[in-house]
Formats: sequence, structure tokens, C-alpha cells
Amino acid sequence: MTNRVQQLLGVEIPIVQAPMTFIANAPLAAAVSEAGGMGVIETLSPQGREDLARVRELTDKPVGANLMIQGWKNDPSIVETIAEAGITYVASSAGDPALFTDRLHDAGMTVFQVVGSMRAAQKAIDAGVDGLVVEGVEGGGFKGALGASTMVLLPLVASRTDLPIIAAGGICDATSMAAAFVLGAEGVQMGTRMLATEEATVHGNFKDAIVAAGDDGTVLISVPGNPTMRVLRNAITERLTEGQDVKLLGQITDLYFGGDMDISVANTGQVSSRIDTVLPVSQVIKEMWSGCTAALDTARNRLGAS
Repeated sequence: MTNRVQQLLGVEIPIVQAPMTFIANAPLAAAVSEAGGMGVIETLSPQGREDLARVRELTDKPVGANLMIQGWKNDPSIVETIAEAGITYVASSAGDPALFTDRLHDAGMTVFQVVGSMRAAQKAIDAGVDGLVVEGVEGGGFKGALGASTMVLLPLVASRTDLPIIAAGGICDATSMAAAFVLGAEGVQMGTRMLATEEATVHGNFKDAIVAAGDDGTVLISVPGNPTMRVLRNAITERLTEGQDVKLLGQITDLYFGGDMDISVANTGQVSSRIDTVLPVSQVIKEMWSGCTAALDTARNRLGAS
């Protein structure tokens, strides 16, 4: 039997890779799709758009794309670019979903909007999306400064819509996947766990920093002119907390791919504290999916239920 996320995305396992800018490239997306999940290509960077075509050299399984609405609102030709790549699933984010949902539907695509609040979820529902990616504030990257955690936001949204939901933020293994299903999701999306895999092309220093992070290893930062972000603590974040003027993003690729962990910020979720080793993508996905039922059985046994 399959649930609605599996059916809509055309995947065997309802695990989706997060569309991380610069990082969500062809090798990582192909590895996720080959393992039975949904790999996703980011489209904001020039490299990402090239990877839309390149990924087909690596897999013939379903692959999705991210569309950051704010970055593309004045250029609807992105829909044609995505369609020409044979993409059928789009995770739209960072903007008004009404701007692109109808265009994407007309091109034959399934659209899930990434939301971080009940208000954003309702806006996406009104725009006619096919489903929601509900992401709590513990997730890495751009976040609302006043956002709720997945534990609060996911069941809230699930109680007010019948749309299928993919849960994001704080998810890295079978236990957290099982919890997401109990709270109302039919699939999960992961970024930080996918960063700490063998197939992720980020520098080993970044992966090592994720593995080494404790439960206080990330922080929300708000800098004028930039969205609020959850990032790993490093020399940059310490300077920010001291009120120093810091340029954030100009050298972010030097951190991601050059390994200088103090030159910029590293978008990372709180779940980094639960990741203790770098694994192959296929192992992460298969162990999560096979272990999800076992995790639910363990919870049932704790209740003393038969």
C-alpha cells in the first residue's frame, strides 16, 4: 500500500531531500532518488539549473526541483526550464504560492509549498497547492524568527487541512520519522541529515562539524538585509552576538566546498546534535523506512498496549 505522498511524487519511500541552495545538486539528488526517495535540485544558482539537465545522466527515477518564488517572481520562464528537464514535483518556497502554482499545474507538475506557519499554510491552501512541506523552526536555513517547532506546527496544520503533508525540521532517523507520521505527516524532508552523507559534495570539514555539534550547536541569526537563518555556531556567529558588522553570504561557497568553517555561515538544523556519523544516502533512507514501523511498535509497547 502507498500513501498520498508516495502516489503524488511517484516514489517508493516518502523521504524527500531538502532543496539546499548550492548543495542540492545532481549527485546528491540522484543518490536519494536511486535509493527510493525524492531527490531535489535547487534552481536559484546557475549550477543548480545546469544540474536539472545533468541529473538525468545519473538516474531515471523521479527527481524534483525547488522554486524559490521571491527569486523568480519576475521570470516565469523558470517553469519552462523545469518542465524541459522532465521534473514532475516542485517544492515552491519563499514567496506567494499564487504567483506560480497555476503555471506549474498547467505544465503538469505536482506542487508542494514549504511553510513555516499556519498563516503561510492557509495561503498555500488557498493558492491550490497539492500538498505542504511543514517546516519547524529547528530546521536549518531561512526561518521565521518567531516560528514554532515541528512538534507544535505540524499537528496544528494537520488539524486544519486534508492536504498531504511532508514534515521537515528535526528529522534524521526512523524515530523522528515515526513521530512525524503520528503528528499528521505522510512523508518527511531532510536537509542536515543529507548533508552528512557520503554523496553530499560539501567539504568534509562541514560534515565533521555537523557530527561534532551538540544540542546548543546551532543558533538563529538575524542580520539587517538578510532573512533570519539557523546556522552552526562559529567565529562569525560569535562576532554577530557581540554586535560586530559581518558580511554573511559572499563567501558561503568557500565554507561549503572549501572547508573554511569560520569564513561564513553554515545553514544547519538543530538535529545535527543527533547525527553522529557520515553514512551513504541509501543506508540513511533504507534504515529510516524499515525502522519506522519498529519505532512505532516500541512506542506502543511503552504504553503497554497489545
